[in-house]
Amino acid sequence: MATDSTHNPKLQNITLRHLQLDNKRFIGLQFYPNKVIQALVKELPNPRWSKEFNMLYIENTAENLQKIFNLFRGVAWINCKYFDKKSPITNPVRQHGDISWFDNRRLADNFRKCPESYLQKLELKKYANNTIRNYVACFERFINYYYDQEINHLNENHIREFLSDLVKKKVSSSYLNQMVNAIKFYYEIVLNMPNRFYEIERPRKEQKLPKVISKEEVLAIIENTNNIKHRCIVSLLYSAGLRRSELLNLKIEDIDSKRMFIRIEGAKGNKDRYSLLSYKVLNDLRLYYKEWRPKIFLFEGSIGVQYSGSSVKAIVQNAAKKAKIRKHVSPHSLRHSFATHLLESGSDLRHIQLLLGHSSTKTTEIYTHVAVQSFLSIKNPLD
Repeated sequence: MATDSTHNPKLQNITLRHLQLDNKRFIGLQFYPNKVIQALVKELPNPRWSKEFNMLYIENTAENLQKIFNLFRGVAWINCKYFDKKSPITNPVRQHGDISWFDNRRLADNFRKCPESYLQKLELKKYANNTIRNYVACFERFINYYYDQEINHLNENHIREFLSDLVKKKVSSSYLNQMVNAIKFYYEIVLNMPNRFYEIERPRKEQKLPKVISKEEVLAIIENTNNIKHRCIVSLLYSAGLRRSELLNLKIEDIDSKRMFIRIEGAKGNKDRYSLLSYKVLNDLRLYYKEWRPKIFLFEGSIGVQYSGSSVKAIVQNAAKKAKIRKHVSPHSLRHSFATHLLESGSDLRHIQLLLGHSSTKTTEIYTHVAVQSFLSIKNPLD
């Protein structure tokens, strides 16, 4: 963020922070004390000290912010990295109608729903519907943990206490990170106080390897599906490396039989991409279309609505059970297996990255740890 002067390394450094105390906003000032700054600070309007946050603070107004810049010009460099001067957008209108689940939920009488402003801001930022669901669920779990306290009165200590309780319940690191993101989103994005919770610790990222099944096991699962529709669902998950949500969002026109590609729109991170279309799957899709005649989505339920994620999960798991595969198999296992089998057959990592829709090859590199061809040249010491 621009300040009133270019950063001079000889100047003292004052960092501005967002604070909220007793439901009021304040500007926090962090600096290494010296006589000059301490003397000038006294000229600020009603400066006070917070023992809890270990910083000086004044009321958050546009006039006070300008006084800080005027008072310390030429004396200290004002670091606004953690402070946004822009005003929040108020009362935005809901953007689309696919979040009716929020209003139609059956909740307990004393259950506290997340503020409407939270939902609106998620929509304005064009978060995917699944992400909105996850954020809402996480934030509502947090605010109902403190059901007897005002949401805007909660601070870092409340968050740490809540996260500590989740750790005791042995939730995953990824869930803890998602919880932190959901909480920070409200206080830092909705209330427009960037980096307010800058000291909240995150769990160390778990280094878990993807669960992969063999090509033979994939074929056995496909052969043990109940009908042509189920066969197409399992085959597409594997042969195109699709996420379950991507499969469910496929429309009939997304199947490009001339170029032998599948167009995936609005995938994770609101990104579009293309993936492979198998000739075998295309033949099955033609048989499926003649029999089931879907109208809009490639896979629809009995009354013409979009197919459900739970149904896809059940199809994969039931077929795996019939194929007598003892490993846990999920729709995402087929995506992992697609990437691993491509790598084992010599496909370039960059190409696999594009097919999976990963933003970075670092994400795709995880499959190098489970691809067996990298271990075949190593002689076992027992042999």
